[in-house]
Amino acid sequence: MKVGDKIKFAFANEEKEGVVEKISTKKVYMRVDFPHHPNKLIIRRISELESNSSSKKKKKKEKKK
Repeated sequence: MKVGDKIKFAFANEEKEGVVEKISTKKVYMRVDFPHHPNKLIIRRISELESNSSSKKKKKKEKKK
């Protein structure tokens, strides 16, 4: 992940695409275009963005007897 990269992330039951503007130790600042708010700055944790990409590969849990 670098400044200028395009990233998809979950937002309100859909996926939005944003451009990375700044990266700090735990947070990522992205510019996202919304219908009534163009170039809005969105802040997300790096762990949330990484968990979104890995959550698509969910494992089924087995029930204990």
